[in-house]
Amino acid sequence: MKWIARLVIAALLLLVVAAAAAWYALPRHAGSLIEGALENRGISVRTMGTVVHGFSGMEFDRLEIVFETPPDSCTGTTSGYSAIVHGAKLSWRLAHPDETTGRGKPFSLIPLSLSLSADSLRIEQQPSGMVFSDSEPLLNAGLTLVRETGLTFGFRPLHLDYSVENATVTNGALRLEDLSYAVSARSSDNWEQPPSLLHIASLSSGNEKLPLRNFRAMFGLRKNPETPCTLILEDCSAALFGLEATTPEIRYDLEKKETAFTLDIPNVPLATLPGFRGSPAERPAAKGAISGSIPVEFRDSTLTVRDARIRAEKGTKLLYYGLDGKPWLSIDASPEKQGADLMTDLNATVTLESRDEKLSGIVLKNFSSSCLGGTIGSAPATFAPSEKERRLILNMQNVGLPDRLRLHGDFSGSFGGSLSGTVPLTLKENGLVVEGARLGSNGVGMVVHSPPRRKENAAERFRGDGQGDATYTYTAPDLVVSRTAAGKTTIDFTLKSLGRKTTGGELLLDKPGGRLLLWSDRDNPSLVSLKNFSAGFLGGSIGMEHVDYDMKNKSAETVLTLNALPLQTLLDLQGLKKILATGTVMGRIPLKMKGGAFEISSGRMGAEDTGKIIYSTTPEELEAANQSLRLTYEALSDFSYSELLSSVSMTPEGESVISLQLKGINPSFQDGRPVHLNLKVEQNLLDLLRSLTISASIEQAISEKAGKQSK
Repeated sequence: MKWIARLVIAALLLLVVAAAAAWYALPRHAGSLIEGALENRGISVRTMGTVVHGFSGMEFDRLEIVFETPPDSCTGTTSGYSAIVHGAKLSWRLAHPDETTGRGKPFSLIPLSLSLSADSLRIEQQPSGMVFSDSEPLLNAGLTLVRETGLTFGFRPLHLDYSVENATVTNGALRLEDLSYAVSARSSDNWEQPPSLLHIASLSSGNEKLPLRNFRAMFGLRKNPETPCTLILEDCSAALFGLEATTPEIRYDLEKKETAFTLDIPNVPLATLPGFRGSPAERPAAKGAISGSIPVEFRDSTLTVRDARIRAEKGTKLLYYGLDGKPWLSIDASPEKQGADLMTDLNATVTLESRDEKLSGIVLKNFSSSCLGGTIGSAPATFAPSEKERRLILNMQNVGLPDRLRLHGDFSGSFGGSLSGTVPLTLKENGLVVEGARLGSNGVGMVVHSPPRRKENAAERFRGDGQGDATYTYTAPDLVVSRTAAGKTTIDFTLKSLGRKTTGGELLLDKPGGRLLLWSDRDNPSLVSLKNFSAGFLGGSIGMEHVDYDMKNKSAETVLTLNALPLQTLLDLQGLKKILATGTVMGRIPLKMKGGAFEISSGRMGAEDTGKIIYSTTPEELEAANQSLRLTYEALSDFSYSELLSSVSMTPEGESVISLQLKGINPSFQDGRPVHLNLKVEQNLLDLLRSLTISASIEQAISEKAGKQSK
């Protein structure tokens, strides 16, 4: 920031001196005098629209000054400046002699106090291309006409005071906004700026706000004879990504272009940071606070962070809410009874690249950190100020995030394992984008659903709610996550297994997978879509092409497809111990869900190929059976079916109708004549499935229909 103070002091003082000298030399030719007299000193001055107001002041429509400084004693750099003032008004008054005379000072003939106001001020520095701009600036200065030697007279500046408020500094796409600084330079102090509060409200790149805001520091230009090339900023503070960071001192070596300091982050409430405030206010997205320390080194346009640490204080957590406004999930950043480190051994290298003495890009390298028992890092990334997008690929290895997940309300659970993978991030003008993040875990998780006890309907009895809790288990999740700037999230998932267990039974899916779409409908954010779902089931597979589930209304509609389900497995599931069968079945089951209850309309299943059904009987059963039942046993003792078709319908209350059609032969029954069986079972399917009593109904129907066929 040193160039700002020097630029302002040099350029603005020259404006005041040049204007005052022109008036006292020849008021009517002020412009020509400035342009002629000062050019011999390496200063070019141009004026437009000069108006003199008697003996009290003068105005300029436009005033231009171009000058060059000698090489800097520390950096060896020569800088050129061009200053433009629009709508300048210069006024003056006689100052008291005591203000300008004193021991060691030249004899003062005419001491003056001057005031310069303007509509705007613009100063550009080359070769850096930095531009300082201020609207409605006001400068106050002291000037005196002195006798130098003999009859030679000259003007001597005495002081300059300029309170900079809400100014801007730009360099290419970078912009320092709302800059404030009190310039106060005195000849008695060798024109060295004393320490004053420097404040920069925000930084921008193009139209985008950067994460560094509210920078404050005590800053002056008085040199220490022992370290004349060291720039010192004291009591520094800034908001970095919303975190209030402080450091007692920053010492920058102008000659070596290097500095080292440590940023301290005090306890910052997480809910005050961008993205964690929550909406509405009574539903905060986070609780607790974080703190930390960030050691920083800067040398030759390269900033290095070494061994930084970020800590989560006691009770710090992220919160996610359900449609009822209550938390359903939280991520604990620290244990309940004590704080914990979130990130340790944080290291990174940031290089400021330049082209033609202007900032052209920011390069991030060597970013790595320990995090929750694992590590995170990133591939090298370049951020150009002119670009509207910022890209970063984050790498995760064995990060123990699942262990920090907590469920609330009717749900509880435990999550094991760790996460590994890559997360490509893109920061756009309208939000954060995730493009194909791949995350995997070898862990096992369990979720228990314990709903409030109430009078159950048939659907709830099928789910097992009335008999106890429902426990879901999963193993080895593998995810591919994408997110648009508007928040639409797509999750392609596969699991090694997914199980559901209640007191009424257990359901196990093998390698389930599909695509979830979340927040894809702005008009209905409670809508969750599932596409291309498939899973291994009972030795075959099930699937759904598409289903939209409304979490608020608990409604959905889809078609469940069945493929290659072993007939024997289905019979065993129903407890039909006397029937052996070969072959597989396939089918399509239309499902409707409303308010948690299921409805099946015209579902159909059929055998994929021919097969056998063998109904086993004991000699005692044959002897006790009547004639028709004996014929049934004989027909099904070695039944080869050529056609097996069934249809099923079910009301939301569980009342179902199952129709079964069998065609085939038994070579040893009645010389192998064709046998046709048409079965129809009407029961409450949900109750039957829960109690596994459907087997008795099927056996009875087979006996009855077989008896009719034999007549």
